[in-house]
Amino acid sequence: MVGAIDELPPTGAAYFGPKTIHKTPVWAIRQTNCAGLPSVFENSRIRRSLEFFAMNNCPRRNHKSEHDMLLSGRRILPPGIKGNESAADLIDQCFLAYNAGRLREAVQLFTRKMLASDVTVGISLAGALTPAGLGASCIVPLIEAGFVDWIVSTGANLYHDLHFAFNYKLVAGDFRYDDRHLHEVGVVRIYDVLLSLDECLIETDRRVQEMLVRPEFQGRLTTAELHHYMGKYAAEAEEQSGLPHVSVLAAAYRCGVPVYTSSPGDSTIGMVAAAERFRNSQLVLDPLADVNETAAIYYWSKQEGRRSAVVIFGGGSPKNFVLQTAPHVTDILEIETKGHDYFLQFTDARPDTGGLSGATPQEAVSWGKVDPDRVPDSVVCYIDSTVAMPLLTSYALTRCSKRPLKRLFERREEFVRQLRDEFLRRHGSSPQASE
Repeated sequence: MVGAIDELPPTGAAYFGPKTIHKTPVWAIRQTNCAGLPSVFENSRIRRSLEFFAMNNCPRRNHKSEHDMLLSGRRILPPGIKGNESAADLIDQCFLAYNAGRLREAVQLFTRKMLASDVTVGISLAGALTPAGLGASCIVPLIEAGFVDWIVSTGANLYHDLHFAFNYKLVAGDFRYDDRHLHEVGVVRIYDVLLSLDECLIETDRRVQEMLVRPEFQGRLTTAELHHYMGKYAAEAEEQSGLPHVSVLAAAYRCGVPVYTSSPGDSTIGMVAAAERFRNSQLVLDPLADVNETAAIYYWSKQEGRRSAVVIFGGGSPKNFVLQTAPHVTDILEIETKGHDYFLQFTDARPDTGGLSGATPQEAVSWGKVDPDRVPDSVVCYIDSTVAMPLLTSYALTRCSKRPLKRLFERREEFVRQLRDEFLRRHGSSPQASE
């Protein structure tokens, strides 16, 4: 017996409903493309009723507005490349899908939102970026344009940056060389970058040692102070050699950009500093002061309507150090903030291995590192930083005017005092009592 019409699932029910009519499931009715019914329904009244039911439950008919909305995006129909396009125009016109699409979104996020005057931009640097020339070609121009306000870097990137300040050469080589032979002849390889052990590395070590015994280095320093003083000598070395501005540390010194390293012992700079301890050096690096200083920069960036942005090249310890500023303020100091406003990362690390380098901004929300309301203003681009950084730099310098320098290095004590006073106020101690 044919079941009654009122036994059919109501409008909006799941496609695979359990009820059947004359052993024909409801989904069979809905798979008629809203244009006809199985021949088993010979009774015209039942057939008309079922046709009406099927037509009014057609997924495509009910979701037409959603269909049109989903297809309202930019049409993929780029112009033919002529060969005279700027890098910025090429990205805007032809980087339309996959990781090219993410790169376009990344550079547009950087230029259209992150470089607003009320946004403080921190960048993290991991991976061998300066040996590949990216300090001279990209980071220095970004600093001097006012597009970078503070930096967290591996110590290795800052050590290799000094080769450029001292005019010691690195050359493009070949990753297929016999490394045993390179070692025998005194040549060191960073994938396809080659440098002399004696004429580059050992000479840089010597120059670093000469710096670290000077009076300004004798005492307890943050890594920002260490790198500021080193940047002064790097800037002098550039000038003496007649070089253009090629050193990140020199540019940061000139522009008042504080440069931190999250692992000061994990580089040749740290090794030279450790060796000087045997000569009674008084240099003591204070990583805990770095934690409070970077958190204070973040906290200041979130006050009075200001916003905070992070641009992450690679991942590793520098990525966490720049991001942990938010949970340090909110969770440890118990001063409520919502996290960084903008998140941009260039990485080749996968998120599914659990490593921090591949962790997404969505995951960072759970840690309080990123404002959950600003996740749409986050982009992860899975691309080598040596490809992404020159394109980002060229795009930004083409599309944006320079920003006034914030010179945060000179305001570090002010920021720390502001954060400390707020912490003590909230915990029932007066700022004067801590003096």
